[in-house]
Amino acid sequence: MELYHALNRGVDQRIIFHDSQDYARFIHDLYEFNDVEPAPEFSRRDGPNVGHTTSHIRKKLVDVHGWCLMKNHYHLLLSERTEGGMSLFLRKLNVGYARYFNARHKRKGFLLQGRTKKIPVEQHAHFLYILHYIHLIPLDYLPGAKDWRIRDENYILDASKALKYLNSYRWSSLLDYCGTKNFPSLITTKSFTDTFDDYKKTIVNYLTESAENLPENLRLE
Repeated sequence: MELYHALNRGVDQRIIFHDSQDYARFIHDLYEFNDVEPAPEFSRRDGPNVGHTTSHIRKKLVDVHGWCLMKNHYHLLLSERTEGGMSLFLRKLNVGYARYFNARHKRKGFLLQGRTKKIPVEQHAHFLYILHYIHLIPLDYLPGAKDWRIRDENYILDASKALKYLNSYRWSSLLDYCGTKNFPSLITTKSFTDTFDDYKKTIVNYLTESAENLPENLRLE
């Protein structure tokens, strides 16, 4: 399995998720566009509704192993299921969501910063870290925790507060990994649950234990 961390941002740091409706639409698109068949939206210039008939048998383009949505960007952890599937999936996702967003918010033009950046997860240390990294990104919004990436300085001063905040943040795959059904149909968890026997315990330990800084080449932003 070749694993990639995919991320994209709003052009000029533009907010791309204004409210829960926008977040929910992108999550819907993550599911709807993960199919070798064209989504109905691509044949409807003015139609905000998407969805195949109930008899449609879905053939996925990618496996989504993890995800997190922030106000002006998104993170996905993907592996390909069909040749060229990742590029096709990301194109459908970006174009489809931009069409919805521009129609809803009455704007024109590009929404995202060009092609989605895809970073291969090649080192074992990177594999062990990347899912935690994606799930902890919402700590950027928690006062007093914005420097959570600098772990050797113990910058997460209140791990229980951080965990409580993360448990209240719906727009990532963390809850599903920790046993609370949020959007379970989106993700494929086996690769990481085989590695981390108890992911909830693992993420709690990660928050509470100090560790050395990651090598520079593993810093993703």
